[in-house]
Amino acid sequence: MADKKLKLGVAGLGRAFTLMLPTFVQDPRVELVAAADPRVAARERFASEFGGRIYASVGELCDDSSVEVIYIATPHEQHAEHAIRAAAAGRHLLIEKPLAISLEQCERIIEAVDRAGVKLVVGHSHSFDAPISYARELIASGRFGRVRMITALNYTDFMYRPRRPEELDTEQGGGVLFSQAAHQIDIVRLLATSPACSVRAALGAWDRKRPTEGAYGALLQFEDGAFATLSYSGYGHFDSDELCGWIGELGQRKDPRTHGAARRTLAGTGGSVAEAALKEARNYGGAQYAPGEQPAATLAHQHFGTIIVSCERADLRPLPSGVMVYADEDAHLETIGAPRVPREAVISELYDAVLRDARPVHDGAWALGTLEICLAMLRSGRESREVVLAHQQRAR
Repeated sequence: MADKKLKLGVAGLGRAFTLMLPTFVQDPRVELVAAADPRVAARERFASEFGGRIYASVGELCDDSSVEVIYIATPHEQHAEHAIRAAAAGRHLLIEKPLAISLEQCERIIEAVDRAGVKLVVGHSHSFDAPISYARELIASGRFGRVRMITALNYTDFMYRPRRPEELDTEQGGGVLFSQAAHQIDIVRLLATSPACSVRAALGAWDRKRPTEGAYGALLQFEDGAFATLSYSGYGHFDSDELCGWIGELGQRKDPRTHGAARRTLAGTGGSVAEAALKEARNYGGAQYAPGEQPAATLAHQHFGTIIVSCERADLRPLPSGVMVYADEDAHLETIGAPRVPREAVISELYDAVLRDARPVHDGAWALGTLEICLAMLRSGRESREVVLAHQQRAR
């Protein structure tokens, strides 16, 4: 049991919050004490469920002196404004990825955090997943030699889940580059043993009704000569959870017979206004909101598709149950225990930063590096050329 609970306020009771909610409820190191959201129904549900204080604006939440940490889960394009406001009020920050939608905004957030002397952790991203952390430990052990290549592949129905109009506008942080590539980039950067130095990418935007990037392929080079290939499609055809034994991204059992469900649901919505209303109805406090699919104790570890790390003497593949090791002489699974609390590692990093003054791995500088690669992929795909990176660091 934690000696002290972090008193946490939530800025934005949308989809990201619903995914983090099981963590906040089950981890004894945090306590939900306040929330801000423009939707009355969401605020009322929060007050009823947690007894916390509720506000219509993020500014009011920032002024609540009983809040120690603000979890910023507002839309991407609002992160900078809300993070700078919270830091100025002396609140520590947990911010959903991406940190912001421009490098200039990231730099302003980092400056505000440094000026206020508060802590910043950027997450959740799937680089926090326990199998990724264990694969990193195996790499650091030196048993398998240096990392030479990393393959990251994920196919989902991301583009056909209900969206607000800005989520389909690249300039406002919409599309898969900001929401999904950030996961893969965080993972491969964490597993690599040197900083990234350049990227070459191709982009796919194949549905005129969803006018933003829904797919990409990229080659990411590292300073020590290693490289990573990143592939993603959100167009709802092949489902790469098949390669993980039909364990879904959140660690839940998945029924392959539900293939095409997202497209069918979207087809019946009747336009962008109705689609946005459907998303709101499914969000926290909405008429169709449903809490987590399974109790946390039954979940496998979360994942973000297929990851294969090719070292000099083995290939390592993180799985929902551990890490598969394909070595020179044998292939075996190194299992890790089932998760006690989903996304527990996010709270561990935040807790250690705030109460033990530990420097987080996923801090502002790290998140700026991930966003730089997202933006470089966009630029590379649009200009058909390699883009050199300037704001990268090796994972601590």
